[in-house]
Parts: sequence; structure tokens; C-alpha cells
Amino acid sequence: MERLAIGIDLGGTFIKGGLVSNIRGLLHEEHTATEADKGPVQVLQRIAQLVQRLQQHTDNIPLAGIGIGAPGTISWDRTTVKSPPNFPGWDTVNLVKALQERLSLTLPIIVENDANVAGLGSAFYGAGKPFDSFIMVTLGTGVGGAIIYQKKIFRGAHGGAGEIGHMTIDYEGPIAYSGVSGAIEAYIGQRFLSHHARLRLINRPHSLLYQLTQGDLSLLTPQLLTQAAQQGDEPAQEILAWAGHKLGCVLGAAVNLLDIRKIVVGGGISGAGAFILEPARRTLPDFVLTGLREGLEIVQETLGNKVGMLGAAHLVFQYLEEYPTEKAP
Repeated sequence: MERLAIGIDLGGTFIKGGLVSNIRGLLHEEHTATEADKGPVQVLQRIAQLVQRLQQHTDNIPLAGIGIGAPGTISWDRTTVKSPPNFPGWDTVNLVKALQERLSLTLPIIVENDANVAGLGSAFYGAGKPFDSFIMVTLGTGVGGAIIYQKKIFRGAHGGAGEIGHMTIDYEGPIAYSGVSGAIEAYIGQRFLSHHARLRLINRPHSLLYQLTQGDLSLLTPQLLTQAAQQGDEPAQEILAWAGHKLGCVLGAAVNLLDIRKIVVGGGISGAGAFILEPARRTLPDFVLTGLREGLEIVQETLGNKVGMLGAAHLVFQYLEEYPTEKAP
């Protein structure tokens, strides 16, 4: 039986939404500005408006529910977001209750961490489809992570498992925004990587990156690093290889802990492709126990932003499979 669900990817700048079929995949997508600086009431209204726009494309097929991928810590019952980064004025917000009131809906509304829903989307629609279990890493403003075990999100004891970005590779290293010294995010999160690149370029005045930034390295981004690397710029290639090596180090620790040997890498910085993934692939075995090296694989997620919407919608499909006669959490 075909089911339709709406998947919402709540970002600090944009809210992206998709109408998803469990049979046909992504049918329609919309996006809207988050307006996070105006506080939670405005953001909730923007989500509700986006859902209403997507509802217009169901072609009279009943909507099964709404899944939401959100930054921050998610309560165990998948209703509440706690202290999401880049959302001023948010402390603890029950998204389910707030949206049910605004939309006058009794359908299931399920909230999950944004990296977790990206992993779930990859598992059923993207690069993770061939794997029963894998580690998902999202490289963007921060470094997110998810553990997919037997096609389901492994949430840990309290719902917060998978924070690979805050695993340390050097207890005396730079401090990430989380306060963890030497966390991988403090090396390859977008702002940290750009800062490192600027320092590395001080004595490389002939780098193409000076032209791409018009001599103002404060404008440097990972996307420009990738562009320069693709055009053969050696400093850019070296910087991305440095980031890939760091990524391989932390992934080795994750494999040793979980004995999950397939890794899917997504997020904006993953657009560097082989420039960052090949060094990670070379480094990974060096940090994995000999007995756990068989079957190691790192693949790139190619669905981009769509993977979050698809995964959020799939939360609904999984929920209805597990609790076919129960109401929303």
C-alpha cells in the first residue's frame, strides 16, 4: 500500500520539505527561509506553512504523518528539541505539540536529530542502500554523525548516540564549539577548515585561491578549496588531503568501537569528493585493528540536501510499521 509522508529538514538558514512516497520516493519539494533570528514562534509558523504547501500535492492520497530532522538534542520520545545551535531563543521546544496545534492534525509527527535522519535517508534512498549497517558522517558547518544498525537509527541509551564530530583525535588539540579538545569538528568543520586553510596559505602566494577570493582570504570556503583543487591547485589539494587524513583517523576509532565497517560521507564539504575521501580511505586501515579491516569501505552520499528530507519522511514509514495501530508519540 502506498503511503505519503512529509519530511522536514530544519536548518538554520532554510527549512526544506519534501512530500515522499514509500513506493515512488520524493514527489515534490519546497523550501522557505527559517528566520531563526525571530525566535521559535516564527520558526514554528514557517514549518507549519511549509507543511500546508506540501499538503496541496498529495493528489487526495491520505497523508500518513510528518517527520522532522532538527539540530540539537532530541528527547527519547522524539517530540522535543533541546538547545539547537544557531536558533536564538530556543531552550526546550516540543515540536510535536506546537505543530499539532498550528496544523490541527492528529497524524504522527516524529522528530529526530538531523544527522540521524540523513543516515536513515541514505539507508533507504541513497548511497547507504547496499549496506545493512553503516556509519554516516555529515561534513558541513559542523561534523554530524549517525549510526545505522540493521536499517534503523541506533540512538544509544538516551537518544544522543552518533556524535562523531565530537570524538577527539588529540586531547590537547584545538577546542571545538562543543568544548571538546581535539574533536574532529575542530579540524574539519567548515569554519575551522577555512581558518586552517588561511594559515596554510600565508606562504603560498601563488595559490589559485588568492584569485578566487580576490586576495581576501577571509572569503575562503571549503567550496572554493574544492574548486581550486579541481583546477589543479596544489595547496588546495594538500589542505583537503590534510582534512581527509584527520577524517580517516576518527573513523578508525569509530570502527574499532562499533565494528561497523561501511561509512557514508555526506554534507557540503563531501563535495570535494576524492580530494578528501581518498586520503581518508588510505588513512582508515592504519587506525583500525587488524582483525577489523576486512570490508572497510568509505562511499560518498550523492543525494545532497534531499537525503535529510527523505530520511525524515521515512521516520513515519518505520513508525507505522512498528506501531500500526498506535497514535502519534
